[in-house]
Amino acid sequence: MIKILDAEQTSLAEILARTEDQRDISGIVSRIIEDVRQSGDEALRRYTKEFDHTEIIAFEVPQSQIETAYETLDPVLRAVLEEAAENIRAFHQRQVQNGFMINEKPGIVLGQKVTPIEKVGIYIPGGTAPLPSTVLMDCIPAKIAGCPEIVMVSPPTCKGDIHPAILAAAHIAGVNRVFRCGGAQAVAALAYGTEAVPKVDKIVGPGNAFVAEAKRQVFGLVGIDMIAGPSDILVIADGGSTAKYVAADLLSQAEHDPNAYAVLITDSPSLAQATAEEIECQLAELPRHEIARASIETNGKIILTRDISEAVVIANALAPEHLELCVNHPFDYLSQIKNAGSIFLGRSCPEALGDYFAGTNHTLPTNGTARFSSALSVEDFVKKSQFIYYSRDALTAASGKIAAFARQELLEGHARSALIRDISPAKTTPLST
Repeated sequence: MIKILDAEQTSLAEILARTEDQRDISGIVSRIIEDVRQSGDEALRRYTKEFDHTEIIAFEVPQSQIETAYETLDPVLRAVLEEAAENIRAFHQRQVQNGFMINEKPGIVLGQKVTPIEKVGIYIPGGTAPLPSTVLMDCIPAKIAGCPEIVMVSPPTCKGDIHPAILAAAHIAGVNRVFRCGGAQAVAALAYGTEAVPKVDKIVGPGNAFVAEAKRQVFGLVGIDMIAGPSDILVIADGGSTAKYVAADLLSQAEHDPNAYAVLITDSPSLAQATAEEIECQLAELPRHEIARASIETNGKIILTRDISEAVVIANALAPEHLELCVNHPFDYLSQIKNAGSIFLGRSCPEALGDYFAGTNHTLPTNGTARFSSALSVEDFVKKSQFIYYSRDALTAASGKIAAFARQELLEGHARSALIRDISPAKTTPLST
């Protein structure tokens, strides 16, 4: 059963504590990455056979197969995916940033240009459940950003296929190429390139511990979005909330992973007890009950506070991936939330709404990293370059100041590079100090 803790009698460290995968997999992942770097497709085939239990001859999925998956998908599901995609596009279109130019002083132009990343790799998990929603969430912002090439990788089934819903979502999102490979080996293939899989400039998308570790190890050679850990949800609920709704929302994340983190903070002892009992009832009927129960028993918590304001303070310390405010007047608390990946306001806003349909992104910072990280956005798929223009007269006016600054830092070469262009009669002093 989920633990019920009193905030007055529980340390913040105990509240923040969570159990995660303790395996040291860095060495295993390092060997896989080096093997793929050295042996390319041959290594990919070996690991696909070992981990996915299938033999792959051609890694790339033909465009005709992607189109067929879209056309033959259940029409109801296809319509839902299309509508969700439109909502995601509408939200992320607002994130587009334009460059700017400043020309306020004679002979001086400063500015910033925004350029899409050339090649982006999207990792889509295929493990215990297909995730077409992640295809939409990770690919549509890249498309809006203007990335010329979007490459998707996803683990094949034991039959050597990728789930049709994932392929259909790739068609809707505008993915350029799709490859049948997963795990750390797929991350290595995107980072280094193989005979079949192209090398990319940035890799985004969630995955298991091996995928996360592989992204960590190739960072620097390529960009990454984040190191994603197990999913988490924090629900702040007052006494006016309904226990069965709160329990369902907690279980929606608990069913992801045995190490997922599901927490309720409430000022209502009766809601706390009712939610704990409701979780047990709903667990019995949940298809993924074994995963969800492991999560609830390992990382599940109900925290009792004096009031909702104290709950908000704890929430900011937890910095959850998903934060539900199931309270009266939720907008009154919005400005007080400092650390959260995505915030769900009110009792009619379950976390699943953001996972699939509303349009906000569901690739979010986990493990408390919402203290300094943000949801995946269009900005993750662009680069910003600054530019500077000074006329000869403008540089002449500034060169003495530049030299003084450089010499204060004992960088005479910098000073000389500014002064050597200055041929005005008033500045004929030698270049040496």
